Amino acid sequence: MAEAQDDNTLWYVVGGCIAGIILLVVLLKKDETKHLQSGTVAALQTETFSNIEKRHTSNNATASQISGK
Repeated sequence: MAEAQDDNTLWYVVGGCIAGIILLVVLLKKDETKHLQSGTVAALQTETFSNIEKRHTSNNATASQISGK
């Protein structure tokens, strides 16, 4: 009698899923850092910090303003 062959399709599906997940993680990781290379983030940070600094200096009273002169 002929021996029954092992059905390995389950392992092929599992291996394919693992390979697909690894590929997806690598592609998403590459895409995640794309915005850092454009310089937009650095420009936005510079603008934000300069606006915060303006707000701090406009809220602080000088010595002549405190004395009423």
